[in-house]
Amino acid sequence: MRVLLTGAGGKTGRYIINALIARDTQVRAWVRTPAHAQSLRQLSPIEIVIGDMLDPNLWPEALAGVDAVYHIAPNMFPREFDLGRLAIDAAAVAGVTRFVYHSVLHPQTESMPHHWWKLRVEEYLLASKLKFTIFQPTAYMQNLLAQWPAIRNQGILRQPYSPETRISLVDLQDVAEAAATVLLNQGHAYATYELVGTWPLSQHEVATAIAEVLGRPVRAEAIPRDEWARQASGLSEYARETLLKMFAYYERYGLAGNPNVLRWLLGREPKSLHDWVMELAVQS
Repeated sequence: MRVLLTGAGGKTGRYIINALIARDTQVRAWVRTPAHAQSLRQLSPIEIVIGDMLDPNLWPEALAGVDAVYHIAPNMFPREFDLGRLAIDAAAVAGVTRFVYHSVLHPQTESMPHHWWKLRVEEYLLASKLKFTIFQPTAYMQNLLAQWPAIRNQGILRQPYSPETRISLVDLQDVAEAAATVLLNQGHAYATYELVGTWPLSQHEVATAIAEVLGRPVRAEAIPRDEWARQASGLSEYARETLLKMFAYYERYGLAGNPNVLRWLLGREPKSLHDWVMELAVQS
């Protein structure tokens, strides 16, 4: 089987590439820049497509000889619906037999624009003639990597929302394994799968789990969101404003999911936060 993986230059794409390669799958990775392509070539022997996914002229060649598509939009992308519609239409014309869309947990949430636009793509996919599967992962455990230096050196987990905020997490490796399972096995057409590894955890509980592994205190505290925004100067205005809305939603409502579906897909327990931190501590 040959799989076209869009948005392959980010961390999600890299995990999925590795999971597919481990199962002897041919992967064609679509990235935007030659720098992303060079980085991926160092990871594994894969085909590379380079260019803007919003260019409709690139899709026929990218899809030539492809059996399945795993579609990931760039993170915090303001034209996600336009891109999703283009990907779905192009896959239908090319006769692709399987289309997996990487959405997000609780896309129904209009107050988080990047969730809401994913729901619009899901809606378009439902109306297509493709055999689709929709993945709705929760927040990645890997998102904690940005905080890891401060956690190790200062014993502080700082997030731009209250430490009481409860969020379900998932290990990206588990997401990638589930992706490979769905792409390479029958029986997953027309399914929507929530990919959740943990029950909702407060940031205090996250800090406690990390402290247990490190053997020293770690406390959770909130960073004011205006301070976070000043530090996020490298982001686009759309990304910064979208993330601020997400943080405000998290603080008010959390992001709660159930691990049962992922447990079934994996045929085992999803990785716990404790075990993920154990692996990270050994690596670092």
